Parts: sequence; structure tokens; C-alpha cells
Amino acid sequence: MRKQIIPVLTILLVVAFSSSAFAHFGMLIPENSIISPKKKNAELQLSFSHPFELIGMNLVKPQKFSVFYEGKETNLLPTLKENKVMDHDSFKTEYKFKRPGMYTFFMEPTPYPEPAEDNYIIHYTKTVVSAFDEGEDWNKPLGVKTEIVPLTRPWGNYAGNVFQGIVLLDGKPAPFTRVEVEFYNKDAKLEAPYECMVTQEVLCDENGVFTFACPKAGWWGFAGLNDADYKIKGKDVELGAVLWIEMLPFKNK
Repeated sequence: MRKQIIPVLTILLVVAFSSSAFAHFGMLIPENSIISPKKKNAELQLSFSHPFELIGMNLVKPQKFSVFYEGKETNLLPTLKENKVMDHDSFKTEYKFKRPGMYTFFMEPTPYPEPAEDNYIIHYTKTVVSAFDEGEDWNKPLGVKTEIVPLTRPWGNYAGNVFQGIVLLDGKPAPFTRVEVEFYNKDAKLEAPYECMVTQEVLCDENGVFTFACPKAGWWGFAGLNDADYKIKGKDVELGAVLWIEMLPFKNK
């Protein structure tokens, strides 16, 4: 009887660890990070997932979804339509870029209960879009609960470029924050050599600054994780400052 119990326990432990090994990411992905005057409309998809492994989770309608442009915030929550990403509930919208400049899209989700970690997850997620190759003040914070403020321009980067950012929590740099990094393996063409390489990890320095070189063209997600100073229904809360950026390849003539 004892010989039968050990293999069963081993299987259960493997399943438990594998189910929680992948990092969670709030996702806010536009069609393109740079909008040309020829096509001023772009679709944005809002979801919650493990982006490299393409394992989706259901996203409840966010508490907030807006766009910041030239210091003005516009509520986009009424524009959201139900959608499916990775076969799970998500949302989408279409936005028309009328003027040149930098547009920062922001999502504050409804707290997500995670049984595997016995906590709640709130990922304050944003992405920046440049309309017509323009935009300034890309290092200006939005002033939300937690966020990544870029030190590298968050658009118009080549694959292989180094990206730097500061993790802010309550408006202040969060030193030694752990930042999880994942590539959006959208076409499911890539496989990590080892499971530990699905999610990359870096630590912020004493000033809340982190550095990461993105080796491949596509969308990269950064999640600076901290514990909230409050609980939800008696459970701990993970606060994620999430930023998505697109790395682009060189074009052949």
C-alpha cells in the first residue's frame, strides 16, 4: 500500500507546482504600438493569462479602462465588447487615433482570486501607443496605485534593445521589487528549453530601476510584483505593475 501512495503523492506535487509555475499577466495588447496615418483605427485586446504558455484565465469586466492623452484621461469602459482570448473570457475595443502623439491605455482589473496561491491578484496594466511616430513625456507616471514608468521609450525599439523602467508603488520607487518578464508567444511557435525559462526574472535596484534586454521581436510583458498593505476577504493581495511593449525587427529593403 505504501508503494502506491508515494507515486500518487509525487504526481499530485508535480501537478500542483506546474499549475502555479507560470506567471500571471494582465494583458493590454493593441494591434500595433505605432499607428500610421494610413490606418488610424486599431483594435485593443484585454485579457488575463500566462502569455508564453498561452494558458488563459477568465477576465471579469475591469473596474477601470481608460486612455491618457496630453494629460487628459478618457473613460473607455463603455466601449468594451466581450471577446475570447486563449479560449477564455476577455474584452476588446476599437480606438480611433485622431491626433499625433502618445496614448497610454490603462486597465485596473477586478481582483482575481487565485486558489493555487491562496490570494487575490490585481494587475494595474498599461501599454503606450505612438500615433504617427510622435509622443513626448513617455516617462511621466499616471499616478495609479502601482506602475512601471519607462526609462526607455516604450515604442519604436528594435528587438535586442535594452529596456529600463522604474517600479512605483503609491507614487514612490519600490526598491528590490521582483519583476517577471514574459514574451507573448502569440503564434505558439516557440518553446522554452527549460520550464524556468518561460518566465524571466530581474530585480530592481535600490532606486526601483530594472533592466532587461528583449532578444526577440514581438510583445514583451513586465510585471513588478509587491504585496498590498491590505487584505481581501482575509487573503493576501498581489499588486502587479504591468507594462507591455513591442519590439520590432529591422526591415529589409
